[in-house]
Amino acid sequence: MTRYAIDAAVALDLVRRASDADRRHPLVGPAVLRSQVLARVWADVRSGRLDEPAGRALVDRLAGFRIRLLGDRVSRATAWRIAREADWDDVTAAEYLAVAVLQADVLVTDDPELRARADGRIAVAGPDVLDAPPAG
Repeated sequence: MTRYAIDAAVALDLVRRASDADRRHPLVGPAVLRSQVLARVWADVRSGRLDEPAGRALVDRLAGFRIRLLGDRVSRATAWRIAREADWDDVTAAEYLAVAVLQADVLVTDDPELRARADGRIAVAGPDVLDAPPAG
């Protein structure tokens, strides 16, 4: 079964849509994903795009979402190596790539920068891949 690494935007989209992708596909992400989703939801609440009860409901839904979040020594060391080799100023993309390379078959993102940085490291797909039934 294909294992998918997802980014924060994909995770937030899945919980907003009350998707069951987490029940149909194995999902992984870096530990920072949870904080990034929380920050995005908080920004939406603060700006008035979302009311507080709805924001808290999204955060609660994420807590119940089946996704393996990794922040272990190996994934951190791999992120460090990727960022150093690519001479990146920030390790955030490297954290996603490290988890994807170590634990997944496909990185799921719509982020053009993350897609570009994944080139040659791991297969990349858009979020719609998670709407499909599991392969094999």
